[in-house]
Amino acid sequence: MSFATADLYDEHADKVQVALPIFKDFGGKKKFYGQISTVRVFEDNSLVRTALEEQGIGKVLVVDGGESLRCALIGDLLAQVGKDNGWQGIVVSGCIRDSAVIAMIDIGIKALNTNPRKSVKIGAGEREIPLAFAGVTFKPGDYIYADEDGILVSPRKIV
Repeated sequence: MSFATADLYDEHADKVQVALPIFKDFGGKKKFYGQISTVRVFEDNSLVRTALEEQGIGKVLVVDGGESLRCALIGDLLAQVGKDNGWQGIVVSGCIRDSAVIAMIDIGIKALNTNPRKSVKIGAGEREIPLAFAGVTFKPGDYIYADEDGILVSPRKIV
């Protein structure tokens, strides 16, 4: 996979959105891209698990966790499930946990921070809807490109 978000921005500035630089890198893969799949939850990772248990080849899961820092929505077990099912990466507007283990898993993960508290499991939330956070709109079917410099969103595949 050979791309840099800075170069992609230079080539496609009028066609891409740039996410605000609020995310930290946690996964073993720092550079990833794919078609967007979305989940909106609040302190409940049940639908996150459901999504990651599905085939995700060529996809990135974008999770709107309402920017909650009170619990984690992804841990090492879910990160491994995502990797095993072919997901390229996960972007979380919220927290993860088990960060030392996640750093060893070959999946891209960007999140706001870490928290050792696990989420509740009641099954609340929505899937495959447009999400707006970090100054951009993430639409299912659009494309996301992420590396150490940040996140770009494009309505079309550009790599």
